[in-house]
Amino acid sequence: MVGNLGNLSFETGALSNLNTRSREIFRSIVDSYLATGDPVGSRHLSRLLPITLSPASIRNVMQDLEELGLVYAPHTSAGRLPTELGLRFFVDAMLEFGAPSDEERQKIDAEVKAASQERTLEGVLSEASSLLSGLTRGAGVVVTTKDNVRLKHIEFVRLDVDRALAVLVSEDGAVENRVVPIPPGLPPSALVEASNYLNSRLRGRTLPEVRGEIEGARSAAEAELGELTAKLVDAGLASWAGMKGESQQLIVRGQANLLDDLRAVEDLERIRLLFADLETKKDVIDLLSRAETGEGVRIFIGSENKLFSLSGSSMIAAPFFDGAQRIVGVLGVIGPTRLNYARIVPMVDYTAKVVGRVVQGR
Repeated sequence: MVGNLGNLSFETGALSNLNTRSREIFRSIVDSYLATGDPVGSRHLSRLLPITLSPASIRNVMQDLEELGLVYAPHTSAGRLPTELGLRFFVDAMLEFGAPSDEERQKIDAEVKAASQERTLEGVLSEASSLLSGLTRGAGVVVTTKDNVRLKHIEFVRLDVDRALAVLVSEDGAVENRVVPIPPGLPPSALVEASNYLNSRLRGRTLPEVRGEIEGARSAAEAELGELTAKLVDAGLASWAGMKGESQQLIVRGQANLLDDLRAVEDLERIRLLFADLETKKDVIDLLSRAETGEGVRIFIGSENKLFSLSGSSMIAAPFFDGAQRIVGVLGVIGPTRLNYARIVPMVDYTAKVVGRVVQGR
């Protein structure tokens, strides 16, 4: 499942390997399962698909999907159902989320606002939970906490030119996906470097703890860089060019003299390493800051959440924030794995935002 580096790589790789025909067949299997809960066979699929394919061709593709671990046959000669991995793949890579209807948004706004005027914060959260339960026909759940989760793994995956997915895996196995904006022109390698850099340092720590440590290391590196470059500039071996700040460049002069001064050569190499290190830290700190405040909805499918591993349930949950943009709680919906994810995810997300505004107002 997502939250494991190997499986994350599997999913993104599987997406690139699925051609249009395979994707349509897989999407139809999942759509049918979410609508009915029943296995779907090749003959029925041939009538559902927007492309014309024989049942034999569909069976071949279904076999390929089964070998990828995306679908399975519950009985011999039966149709196929999506596996938990298949559902996770569908939700993360193929599902297009809608938005709550005007009627649903008005209902959520009105009932949460009314509760906030008449009840304590606990009463507001209880009302939000009941509201979600009624709107989704699932069980509403609210958890409040002021503790930042301690992490085991983090991964940044580019979604498009200006957005990335931050996958945060906590020590208790919980997985949170946050969509975060990324700076224009950030190369894909920077996301990989940031992931590797953080995973060697963050185990057992919260995001704010890791960011504080990296910012401290960056300040120390900047101080060391300042001392070394000042020495070279004072010796007439280098000079600064360009505007002050990040665009400033160190121009090395008198390379022949540098060769006679081994310490100066060592300093120059250290300066080069510090420049590279600071560049990495700058990207990492920026991505961490974005991940801390990035909006995210958690989707636990089946055994991804130990609480529901035996009941075939899923949970969709979203955090809400206080005035300092700290996560102070999570609310969501529990239901069968064939939840209407496209409808419920944005509804949970919207309710969390409304509750967050109440929390911040208090």
